[in-house]
Parts: sequence; structure tokens; C-alpha cells
Amino acid sequence: MRKCRVDSNQKEIVNGLRKYGAIVKHVHTVKNLFDVLVFFNSKTYCIEIKNGLNSKLTKGEKECMQDIESVGVKYYVVYSLEQAIKIISE
Repeated sequence: MRKCRVDSNQKEIVNGLRKYGAIVKHVHTVKNLFDVLVFFNSKTYCIEIKNGLNSKLTKGEKECMQDIESVGVKYYVVYSLEQAIKIISE
């Protein structure tokens, strides 16, 4: 069985979101899903964490994004803690 790859900035982003007051649950071990569920201010966020702007979604991640967004739920891709905090603060 192939081990799930975790982007090198995931720990920093998760820890920073938690310090900001969010609840963060890891789901990156589920194949073709996003990396984390984030709960903040009565809202839930599906967030894929990528390391570097050149990082691309896999085919499975793209399909997941399309499925989720087809029912009106936003799928976020973030590259930094600052970007993640901006998303949950809006």
C-alpha cells in the first residue's frame, strides 16, 4: 500500500489554523480527497494544501473538486498559512 504524501507546509498551516482558533481534522489519508476539514465560525471548509504555486491537483483531486463544487460547496486550494487564514476569516 502506498503511503499518502503530505506537503511539507501542511504541519505549519494546520498548526497555524489551530492557533487561530479553528478545528482542523486530517482527511488526507482518504484517496482522492482534500487534505483537511476546517471548522471555524459555524462554517466548514474543504481545503487541499499544496506546497508551491507550481503544485498541481492530481486527477483524483480535480474530480473531487468537481464533485464537491457541483453541489455548491467550495473546495479551496491553499499554499500558505496566510492564505488559509484569509479564507476562513472572510
